[in-house]
Amino acid sequence: MNTVELIAPCHFGLEAVLKREILDLGYEISRVEDGKVTFWGDMEAVAYANVFLRTAERVLLKVGEIHAETFDELFERTRELPWEDYIPRDGKFWVAKATSIKSKLFSPSDIQSIMKKAMVERLKRVYGVSWFEESGESYPVRVTFMKDQAVIGIDTTGVSLHKRGYRQMTAKAPITETLAAALIMLTPWNKNRIFVDPFCGSGTFPIEAAMMAAGIAPGMNREFLADKWDGLVPKKFWYHALDEANERMDTQIEVDIQGYDIDGEVVKAARANAKMAGVDHLIHFQQRPVNMLNHPKKYGFVVTNPPYGERIEEKAKLPGLYREIGEAFQRLDSWSEYVITSYEEAEKYIGRKADKNRKIYNGMIKTYFYQFLGAKPPKPRKNQGESFG
Repeated sequence: MNTVELIAPCHFGLEAVLKREILDLGYEISRVEDGKVTFWGDMEAVAYANVFLRTAERVLLKVGEIHAETFDELFERTRELPWEDYIPRDGKFWVAKATSIKSKLFSPSDIQSIMKKAMVERLKRVYGVSWFEESGESYPVRVTFMKDQAVIGIDTTGVSLHKRGYRQMTAKAPITETLAAALIMLTPWNKNRIFVDPFCGSGTFPIEAAMMAAGIAPGMNREFLADKWDGLVPKKFWYHALDEANERMDTQIEVDIQGYDIDGEVVKAARANAKMAGVDHLIHFQQRPVNMLNHPKKYGFVVTNPPYGERIEEKAKLPGLYREIGEAFQRLDSWSEYVITSYEEAEKYIGRKADKNRKIYNGMIKTYFYQFLGAKPPKPRKNQGESFG
């Protein structure tokens, strides 16, 4: 099994960011759809994608694609797939998740049980056994139906990739690590520019920015389901990926990354999370309200996730809060500001129309990523006396 197809699901609206990440890893894209990117790789790509991708939710090993409009068809087509290429005789396997959109088969639980029966039938015949102990490693299967066409993959990740292992403490309405990383990647920020989050909550934006700046791979300090599949994804591939992750890392860099929040307890939690991520020395956290947001330097970046007012009593405070955000942005008049919020009147109270606006789903909540673009810093002047031929 040299070349395989891998599926990387992501947040709706952020497929282009993930596509760029996969291309940067050196793999070839086969398809980009709503909420997922499919690409070609070898078995080593399973390890590299899990360790290095910042914006994917998980990595699935594609087993096949089938068309099914009845449960009989689903059973037959599933049984025809080469499950023995992936699942060993003692493997523990089940259909962990089924989703169905615009398809005749729409009951997830029925899809799950029929597919499991078909897999058992196939593997019983191939392995010549009458029953499976399922005492070995886990091979959870995921299936997505769209217009009667089902894409089937085995999950190589396990716990979702947004769980980097550093966030022990969370504030309310947290933004996931994968979404935070993708939003930062949508901006032109780099480690030589100032980065400030005035509503830092549990510290996700500053921590993700610091990890990017220091070249810390998001999956370095966690486990994956497939790192136990020795027959399918050899151990050496994981060692290669982790060796490369260690080589790419440079935590001795100089950066200016700051996180503020009005709640002192939340700031303490953010510091603890940054310490877990190994970037606490790269971030300055402080208890400070947004109306005190200021910075003497020019051309910095604000990337933030202010309160949405999901509760009725909080909604009343939003106009005043967003006015304060707008006043802070006026003080930072050469800066670029990026705000993710579901608050429909954000621009009105900030007092400025965003230069760009992108719709992104944060879980089930429809949010907007407002982009207020500041001036570009002047290019460093060329050394005098250079000759141009």
